[in-house]
Amino acid sequence: MARITVEDCLEHVENRFQLVTLAAERAHQFYLYQARPQVDPENDKPTVIALREIAQGLKVSSILGDADDADASETAEAESSDGTEAPAG
Repeated sequence: MARITVEDCLEHVENRFQLVTLAAERAHQFYLYQARPQVDPENDKPTVIALREIAQGLKVSSILGDADDADASETAEAESSDGTEAPAG
């Protein structure tokens, strides 16, 4: 197992804060079995697998974006089904 450094990951992510958020959300997907790793797991923990994906430059953010879009549409459907609307602006 090769070591993953923050510098390797920062080549594909804008800043350290985004890296932490992205890796945590991706690891959570693995934990809940909502996604399969795009790299060989090699008996690594979900967080390490997520960081390996980011370090290799895989499109992890687009996968998370798709999940966020689905969550947003579910929220919008729930708001429209109960008859209430959020106040405008």
